[in-house]
Amino acid sequence: MKPIVPEIFTFVLGSLENNSYLLVDPQSFEGVVIDPSFDSDKLLSDAQERGVELRMVLLTHAHFDHIAGVRQCSESGFPPPRVALHPADFELYRQGGGAAQFGIPLEAAPAPQVLLQNGQVLHIGNIELIVYHTPGHTRGHVIFYCPAAEAAFCGDLIFAGSVGRTDLPGGDYDQLIASIRSTILVLPPETRLLSGHGPETTVAEEIVSNPFLTSL
Repeated sequence: MKPIVPEIFTFVLGSLENNSYLLVDPQSFEGVVIDPSFDSDKLLSDAQERGVELRMVLLTHAHFDHIAGVRQCSESGFPPPRVALHPADFELYRQGGGAAQFGIPLEAAPAPQVLLQNGQVLHIGNIELIVYHTPGHTRGHVIFYCPAAEAAFCGDLIFAGSVGRTDLPGGDYDQLIASIRSTILVLPPETRLLSGHGPETTVAEEIVSNPFLTSL
């Protein structure tokens, strides 16, 4: 019996051009939103048209541009989809993800109901997502690895040809690089890396061309 391959839909949202993702089990039509940004109504309208039942809002980390659509998503269904975040980013989340620092108003969002931890397996219908704690960009940053899709949702840990910034509170460059080495570079080479900004890439591509990693 062949494994069920989830459908993944990408939405580029907000002025910072965030990649927000909708992952759907094509059998059960259960789904999750990953890192909903500003203007998430576009994503939610698409999910509704597809008949998707949103189960969770998964957050790779709590910076404002990755949580701006949480409230909108949480109010989109009944029962509301549960919000999932690593506890090390709870304080950042409560502070609005640093939005005030940039003069950006942000509505308060529901408190997380799912506490993410390293090695945790999340089930969305018949689909499994594995959580890996990857601090460095923020203290509670995580990635979500989906073996059935051969894809990893990387947030702001790594980008095509670059890595996440570490000059904001909670950032640590050495920790970031260590997280990439221990979680990204050990994934199968063909794994798609779906980042929080910019185009997708693969593990194999980043190993040979990412200037922050080629010297490792």
